[in-house]
Amino acid sequence: MKAETSSVGATRREFLKQMGLAWAGAALPVGRSVRAQPQRGDSAARVPWYRRTYRWAQTNITEVDPTRYDIPWWLQHWKRTQIQGVIINAGGIFAYYPSRFPLHYRPQALGDRDLYGELARAAHEDGLAVLARMDSNRAHEPFYQAHPDWFAVDAGGKPYRAGELYVACISGPYYEQYLPDVLREIIERSRPEGITDNSWSGLDRGRICYCEHCARRFRERAGKPLPQRHDWNDPVYREWIQWSYARRLEIWDLNNRTTKAAGGPDCLWLGMNSGHVSSQSRSFRDYKEICARAEIVMLDHQSRGDSEGFQHNALTGKLIHGLLGWDKLIPESMPMYQMGRPTFRLASKPEPEARMWMLAGFAGGIQPWWHHVSAYHEDRRMYRTAEPILRWHRANEQYLVERRPVANVGVVWSQQNTDFYGRDNPEELVDLPWRGFTQALIRARIPFLPVHVDHIEREAPGLAVLVLPNLGAMSDQQVAAVRRFVERGGALIATGETSLYDEWGDPRPDFALADLFGVTGGKPQRGTGRRASSSTEHTYLRLTPELRRRVYGPQVGNEPPIGGARHPVLAGFDETDILPYGGTLEALTVSEQAQVLLTFVPPFPMFPPETAWMRRPRTTVPGLVLNESKGRRVCYLPADIDRRFAIDNLPDHGDLLANLVRWALRGDLPLEVTGRGLLACELYRQPGRLILHVVNLTSAGTWRAPVHELIPVGPLQVKIRLPRDLQPKTLQMLVSQEKRSAVPEAGWVSFELRSILDHEVIVLES
Repeated sequence: MKAETSSVGATRREFLKQMGLAWAGAALPVGRSVRAQPQRGDSAARVPWYRRTYRWAQTNITEVDPTRYDIPWWLQHWKRTQIQGVIINAGGIFAYYPSRFPLHYRPQALGDRDLYGELARAAHEDGLAVLARMDSNRAHEPFYQAHPDWFAVDAGGKPYRAGELYVACISGPYYEQYLPDVLREIIERSRPEGITDNSWSGLDRGRICYCEHCARRFRERAGKPLPQRHDWNDPVYREWIQWSYARRLEIWDLNNRTTKAAGGPDCLWLGMNSGHVSSQSRSFRDYKEICARAEIVMLDHQSRGDSEGFQHNALTGKLIHGLLGWDKLIPESMPMYQMGRPTFRLASKPEPEARMWMLAGFAGGIQPWWHHVSAYHEDRRMYRTAEPILRWHRANEQYLVERRPVANVGVVWSQQNTDFYGRDNPEELVDLPWRGFTQALIRARIPFLPVHVDHIEREAPGLAVLVLPNLGAMSDQQVAAVRRFVERGGALIATGETSLYDEWGDPRPDFALADLFGVTGGKPQRGTGRRASSSTEHTYLRLTPELRRRVYGPQVGNEPPIGGARHPVLAGFDETDILPYGGTLEALTVSEQAQVLLTFVPPFPMFPPETAWMRRPRTTVPGLVLNESKGRRVCYLPADIDRRFAIDNLPDHGDLLANLVRWALRGDLPLEVTGRGLLACELYRQPGRLILHVVNLTSAGTWRAPVHELIPVGPLQVKIRLPRDLQPKTLQMLVSQEKRSAVPEAGWVSFELRSILDHEVIVLES
């Protein structure tokens, strides 16, 4: 344990050294001056708060905190951490001010005190933006007893509960009348910049509310009673799914009308949203439609899973910006306590874990928002985590906002696919293929963008390749958009059951993109009762042509003759004729103009070892098909290598996926980074400059949170392709604070990064 503590301390000291910071004497000007001074020219005063508040703070007040909230200490902590906005508990389940509504529950320790008001006034006096925080979908028993018809009930009329609390119905007067009145009261009392709420969307998809309000509203829309069970093939259930989404958008719009009418056009109701599309689906939160309405997204996305890594946070930022726009902000709740598995609300998250989550978020365009639960902690280590990171952010904020990503690969997704193809198993059918393909691109340091399927036409001019990772559910219009992309010269990579279902998840007779894939005979596998797609079988893929006749190893005389050179997508596999697979495949008919590079080797025994020999060494079942007819480049992977990579983490799978993208790009990569280590590389453009984030993901805790210590990597060789209108003269490293001259050569700039502990940000400027 001593050695481990020493390592963590060493990495922390190195970080502070890199940032040029020390705890003692840290006193950059903050408070009123931060928000009052123009940050983007003389027009800054006209820029609304939601476009210029980059750093946030939240101390989530517990019931006992009114007796121990040291406001002067927290005000100083706000200053030390350079924040510009605070999120303060106001109302909902608990009211931290003297509400005029008798059923608005007040903690006993609060007495007559207006703790929320005291904090809001102090923040405004320091020039900070204030968001009043709500948690509004539940209430205590006296509220339920007074208005039982305002709460969600099951088919037997029994109220849904969350612990001791009762869950309010999103269709009844609680959301329609009571909450708008509470919002107006809060705004009248304290004039916050806006109101946020992390539990705003009511019951999740796993439960149907049968209260009188839901029954009436649904009948008005569908002309039918509410569905009696969860059945994705039932048109009434599908209509309930669509109605449930629409109802959440109605609440979003109602709350925004309420706050703007009470507080002015910039007084916004913001909700909160998850960083996982599948979580948004379970909560009926339509990400695309919410972002179309939002000026800022408050992201309630606090930790990584073992299978995702820190890079998931950057990917989340890019996905949301793709919907919201890159000119808007995405503050993210970043807990200073141990959040994840397990969760300890009052214990400090290991500093390297908290730091890397924040830095990965910066690389994806996310803004920091430190978060504590409780105003008093016996574990004081958590108070030290945020300050150096937010000070670095403050010093370099001009490079971290108002920028556009540089990438020509688009990985396509849709919430519709999560709902109607993924249905009750989105993790296996949708999330794993997405995670596997994006992780392969991150590992290969190939810049890419998440692209919503409905935005293909909008994003197409900047893209050379579209990747469709098991995008099973597609409408005719979405299929047509993909076709147009290919007809205009774009390359396409698709996997698994892509386009084999319509937008409702109903099977099509064949792939809607069969002619582009160069295959026919697709047979839907979802919901057939076969083995789970995530289980691992003892199966392989055979490479064509086979080369072992000329490769070092024993020869028995029956090795097949070598029938020519291998395709470039099989580069790096010259010493093997098989790849481990793990999945299963069905026969397909391949068109004459298409080329099959991998074929399926069916399962055979693994145990006992004496039985581990191939019963059928060869089949004609395709695992990888390339269709290069008419000058286009289309790759179809019947073998779900993307899903397998997410599950098994085999390097062969990641290498193959990266090879396919490089081939599809025809060598047109905007960035090349060579050297050891797992790195996330994100490239951005601002007027007159390029900005490269390199986040070091290499650690002993890469695939198991929390990370205990960081491992430096380097040297790294970096090459960046220059836009025609940019000839940079200087190269500045924002973490190591090193400056060099930039020397463009043949349209590229090349340089070395000697060592990276956690991250580096490189600015090339003319």
